[in-house]
Amino acid sequence: MSATNLGWGHHYLMCPPDHFTVEYAINPWMTADEPVDPKAARDQWGGLVGAIETAGGKVSTITPDPDLPDMVFTANAGIMADGVFAPARMRFAERAREPQLAAQWAAGAGYEVAEVGAATFEGMGDALPFRDRLIAGYGQRTKLRAWSELSENLGWDFTPIELRDPRFYHIDIVFSPLNDRSALVAPSGLTSAGLRTIKSVVPDPILLTDDEAQSFSANSIVVGETVISPAASPRLRRELERRGFTSVIAPVDEFLKAGGAVRCLTLPLDIELGVELAQIA
Repeated sequence: MSATNLGWGHHYLMCPPDHFTVEYAINPWMTADEPVDPKAARDQWGGLVGAIETAGGKVSTITPDPDLPDMVFTANAGIMADGVFAPARMRFAERAREPQLAAQWAAGAGYEVAEVGAATFEGMGDALPFRDRLIAGYGQRTKLRAWSELSENLGWDFTPIELRDPRFYHIDIVFSPLNDRSALVAPSGLTSAGLRTIKSVVPDPILLTDDEAQSFSANSIVVGETVISPAASPRLRRELERRGFTSVIAPVDEFLKAGGAVRCLTLPLDIELGVELAQIA
């Protein structure tokens, strides 16, 4: 059976790394022992923008806040689907204001801003669409209850997946949709039940080794038939090419110091799940 390309992933919101530093530790990757090189971070961020545009994608930008060094990771700010933005509720106080600024940007750009529940959830870092549903992580930074609250409020269909390893604290580090049949999947970050669930939904998963997972290979984005990754082993490149993808590497080593890579730096704006908010209301 032939696969169909993703209908989304051609328009992303990104935040320039003007104020990006590692000032605190809220995941196992963050350490003050490796200070960020500001010039290298700007160059790598610009390289990712260039890779997206070369592949045929578009990038919009939000103004960074000098008091929010992690604002550069726009994927965590909320969930954007069907022209509706659901602002995240961050687990850590250091990032609590980011969703508010993203909601202001979304409203100014003409998107509808939705009401969300009280439970913690970290945006599209923990929710990525596959076909007509959102594969949604919980157990590290997001509460399971958040997905039932959002489903009730917005009508989106969530498939919850428990994350078991603190190194892989968001679903976007262990799961990345490629088309309507395939996805990158890192079993080492999932419970056995979570892996079974993903295999039941994804007909043709590419299972990553632990080394590939730790290099954030699953934290990739797809623009048409181009997969933009922070790293890809020769084996992974062959698997992607066998499925008709072109593999492009966008080094983001400076951002890995904060536990984020390509997917973390990008919030897709063009997802369509086919749910009308007015119908839910």
